[in-house]
Amino acid sequence: MAADWELVHAERAALVELFGEIEGPQWEVASLCESWTVHDVLAHLASALDVSTAASVKAFVAALGRPKVLIDNLTRAYAVRSSAELLAIYARHTQSRFAPPGLGWKAPLTDVMVHRMDVAVPLGIDPARPPESWRPVLEFLTSGIPMLGSMRGGRPKVTWRATDLDWTRGSGPEVAGSAEDVGLTLAGRGPRIDALDGPGCDAVRRWLG
Repeated sequence: MAADWELVHAERAALVELFGEIEGPQWEVASLCESWTVHDVLAHLASALDVSTAASVKAFVAALGRPKVLIDNLTRAYAVRSSAELLAIYARHTQSRFAPPGLGWKAPLTDVMVHRMDVAVPLGIDPARPPESWRPVLEFLTSGIPMLGSMRGGRPKVTWRATDLDWTRGSGPEVAGSAEDVGLTLAGRGPRIDALDGPGCDAVRRWLG
């Protein structure tokens, strides 16, 4: 288990480095997360690890138990801080072992890997992360575990294959590409769909809509 959390910690540290290279107007660029800027994505990541238990419970009650509303509310609450302050907060928590109840270490790793792409793609940054870091994310995204309203539902029945990993999951027409592109698409983001190949891509395009 320690090695698994070590991967989460290493990928968080790498994400801190990426955010540290962002400057000025780049913070206000629209991310791949609907209605969130690059700054807002950092606010979300920082809030998820930094918010106190009492504040989290209060926010949960205010959101009437709706996970997506809870996430949005916490993000807005933290987004009033400067990008530098948010980055400092996130950097302090890179060694955290917090995970949503019942979801385990693959959930926070997925958060890191997908949100890195949410900011890197629109900014034209190559994250250059090892494909193996995506393996647990691909497993998590295809596990059938409820994503608490944070992922797009109704995913089509296709076979997903990562061409740079020995990894395949699903049934039906194939959708193949790099682990990074498959992972981003599985998370419901559309910008890398044209980098994928296979007869299942049309169904995925319709799903992304």
